[in-house]
Amino acid sequence: MSVAGPIETPSDGFTLTDQDFEAIADFAYKHFGLAMSSSKKPLVSARLARQLRQQNVVNFKDYLAALNGKNSDKERSKLLSLLTTNVTHFFREPHHFETLRNDVLPPLIEKARNGGRVRIWSAGCSKGPEPFTMAMIIHSMCPDIGKYDFKILGTDIDPQVVEFAKAAKYPQDEIDQIPSEYRSLVPKMDPDGRMPENLRSMITFGVLNLIEPFPFKGKFDAIFCRNVAIYFDTPTQQKVWLAFQQNLTPGGYLFIGHSERMSGPAEKKLKTSGITTYINTPPGGDAQ
Repeated sequence: MSVAGPIETPSDGFTLTDQDFEAIADFAYKHFGLAMSSSKKPLVSARLARQLRQQNVVNFKDYLAALNGKNSDKERSKLLSLLTTNVTHFFREPHHFETLRNDVLPPLIEKARNGGRVRIWSAGCSKGPEPFTMAMIIHSMCPDIGKYDFKILGTDIDPQVVEFAKAAKYPQDEIDQIPSEYRSLVPKMDPDGRMPENLRSMITFGVLNLIEPFPFKGKFDAIFCRNVAIYFDTPTQQKVWLAFQQNLTPGGYLFIGHSERMSGPAEKKLKTSGITTYINTPPGGDAQ
């Protein structure tokens, strides 16, 4: 990865050289799939300088050594949090959830009632509002959904936000943003301030890196991965799109972010169905 610009960027007494930035960018690309251009150098310098100061690290070279040393998982997780932004809220991009409610869920609920297995994946779930939004919609349509084999998986590469999602505690101002038609599903939080148990029991949260091979045995009936691939370059995006397509059931839905575009081999198998929404074609078929 080539980084232009001979000027060093000082921040809080630290200097991030072009060589240091290139090393950090290469590390982020190798381990997280993050593609960072030289325009990100001032941002990276400012954010990492605070981290170095907190740890009493003398320079960026020592910090890079810590990232590659033993027991570096925690430090790598902090780096990931510094380089990315977790912007999320309940019912974000509502037209996707309208499609989920009107087109995706009715046959899936019927499938579950007939003894079938249903799985929905929120990939890049951040702090959890997306999978909890799914759970609210499903419960509103089928209050006894807990009797059936219908589950939601929420994953994120960042262990810190996954722990937040598992705790399922959200500020009241975020709860207040839930549309009125669904507020009855969360009339009172649990005594410890968590989301209601009937919603939590539907969802499993875990850490997963999308640029690594997926560990799943079964396929998903719908996958949401919105505003995650914007951090990837085109080759990485295309690998992730194909991995999603291969992990969808025939007729399964894939939802991506507004600023993301489908491309590569997966495009031949995923048929457009609305704004940034795709349907997986049956084996042997191509999207038209």
